[in-house]
Amino acid sequence: MVGNILRLDASIRKNGSYSRALTDKIIKQLSNRHQSKIIVRDLSEGIPLIDEAWGKANFTAISERTLEQQACLHQSDIYVDELANSDLIVIGLPIYNFGLPAVFKAWIDQIVRSKLTFRYNEQGPIGLLKDKKAYIVITSGGTQLGTELDFISGYLRHVFSFIGITDITFIDSSGLGKDEGKVLSRSHTVIEQL
Repeated sequence: MVGNILRLDASIRKNGSYSRALTDKIIKQLSNRHQSKIIVRDLSEGIPLIDEAWGKANFTAISERTLEQQACLHQSDIYVDELANSDLIVIGLPIYNFGLPAVFKAWIDQIVRSKLTFRYNEQGPIGLLKDKKAYIVITSGGTQLGTELDFISGYLRHVFSFIGITDITFIDSSGLGKDEGKVLSRSHTVIEQL
């Protein structure tokens, strides 16, 4: 049984986006099997960038934060709560210029928070968001996962593992510019088997 599902879209395109279409299919597939609450976060609508004030507020003890510092972290707190309260995360993620969309990196910066999503002990970092599953749709025109140009999948595995999310399935929809039909057919088959 899947409780809450957090859906994240990072494509700048609202229409004609391969990552959004494939993410739609995953959500439909999961909704047909589970009674779940789906939280939708469209990152293309804007994610605030962290700055010096954010950093100072984040590293101030909760009991000592000013009203301004609380306000500074308010949106970040919402993103962390959405993630913490989800059992499953479904992400639609295009590759732009060999990297993550800037809005997705901005979201990562907002949710990787000491004492909320990770902490350190004598052995090193411990992720605090356990027992979650992530499906990540990766789309691209030419950059393909698993090649020397894949700067995405290793980073995503690392950062999600850092906060405790280790059960990750990639839906590889890379290389659409080379053979769109074959890539989409393969992706649809994988999604139908989830």
